[in-house]
Amino acid sequence: MKTILKSVFFLFLSLFIFQSCEDNDDKPVDNLEIQNFIWKGMNQYYLWQSDVPNLADDKFKNQSELNAFLQGYSTPESLFEALRVDKSIDRFSWIVDDYVALEQSFQGTTKNDGVDFGLSYKPGSTTEIFGYVRYIIPGSDASTKAIKRGDYFTGVNGTQLTANNYQALLLNAESYTLNLADYNGTTIVSNGKTVALTKTTLNENPIFINKVIETGGKKIGYLMYNSFIADYDSKLNEAFGSLKSQGITDLILDLRYNGGGSVQTATRLASMITGQFNGKVFANLKWNQKLSLNNEDYLFPNKIGSTDINSLNLNKVYVITTKSTASASELIINGLKPYIDVVQIGDVTYGKSVASITLYDSESYTKQNVNPRHRYAMQLIVAQTVNSLGFGDYKDGLVPAIEEKETISTFGVLGDFTTIIKDNEEILVSYEPLLRKAIEKITGKELKTSAKGIPSTKGKIFEYFKDSKSIKGFRNDMYLETIPEGLLKSL
Repeated sequence: MKTILKSVFFLFLSLFIFQSCEDNDDKPVDNLEIQNFIWKGMNQYYLWQSDVPNLADDKFKNQSELNAFLQGYSTPESLFEALRVDKSIDRFSWIVDDYVALEQSFQGTTKNDGVDFGLSYKPGSTTEIFGYVRYIIPGSDASTKAIKRGDYFTGVNGTQLTANNYQALLLNAESYTLNLADYNGTTIVSNGKTVALTKTTLNENPIFINKVIETGGKKIGYLMYNSFIADYDSKLNEAFGSLKSQGITDLILDLRYNGGGSVQTATRLASMITGQFNGKVFANLKWNQKLSLNNEDYLFPNKIGSTDINSLNLNKVYVITTKSTASASELIINGLKPYIDVVQIGDVTYGKSVASITLYDSESYTKQNVNPRHRYAMQLIVAQTVNSLGFGDYKDGLVPAIEEKETISTFGVLGDFTTIIKDNEEILVSYEPLLRKAIEKITGKELKTSAKGIPSTKGKIFEYFKDSKSIKGFRNDMYLETIPEGLLKSL
């Protein structure tokens, strides 16, 4: 009987302890706990920490004083915004309340309907905007619907898009209907057509086009690359292996819709283009004043893990850019310029030379032993990037050597450069304008076009507003994989 009672007692005690632990993990976290993480993480790593008085190391004498300050903010988000420098300086730091979606996005996985789009103001309006399709992601819901590159849309579920509602209409819903439109030569008008779209979990391969174009006695590699995603680095290396095996003489790197991504991937891509600068400085990373001893060089590598990088050993590369070309894409251009001739074709780039990292609520600010009671994380700007010559000041964007703005009415088909031989002369039958410009620069020859089926090179230029990558912060970011560890904290 005593044995039975003892067993029952220990069983009850175990269940009580287990339930207590479980209740502790499930206990709603209060804002003070989250806000303590925000302040201490920004105090330690924020690039502009020394410029924010409320982040100064000596601002608070003890934890009690800090707590009193933190309690003055009703939400973690309001505290985060209050601790940032002016948005004209820091346009890129942000906070999330669920880091799972953030992590998936950095691996190329998103809830996505497959429409990559740009946004512009309607002619004559300062509030109403319209969208236009830049490309459709293969394997997406949109790839099965009647929507394509160059299509316009003005509304969602019958509501006109504006500068105030576009995020709510385009980002928040799992499914919606786009109201399609046309450009009538003066403005964008509804055409009565609609397309219903549903977001699914989608893995987007950033290597959108990889091909060889033979023209003018040249074998030209053309790579359209839409995001720097480390999980696809092996695939990127294979793509360069294919170009190398085909004996290309020149390379066009199309980054027009590439909003950035992994610094490590950018460094590897630089070596795929070159290969003759192994071990030299591609870029330097500069942390805030507190962490300046951790400034580090990113060197041209010759391997991805144990695999050799497929290097082209080029001395010149042609890069297509637009206003959407940002962060790690700009890093490629800036990092290569001290070593080879980088011929930039297109429009001025976005202007982002700073890098971020994901900070979690843990002792090390990494995912290790992360606080299980919430999923807040900060994607915080922590470092400035400069090239081997010390240059990194291009907040207004990198200016192309050959300016050619992309226009919706003359989009053409991405990757298209089709010619025929007529009377012993190569003649263009169809083409995409920016690609044509790059090829003619390489060959030194302007090709004649057939009279039929050729888009004009001129079209209406609409002022750039946003695009689908920039309004989803994680798709327009330059991020680091590791942060300095074991550093002293102010409190």
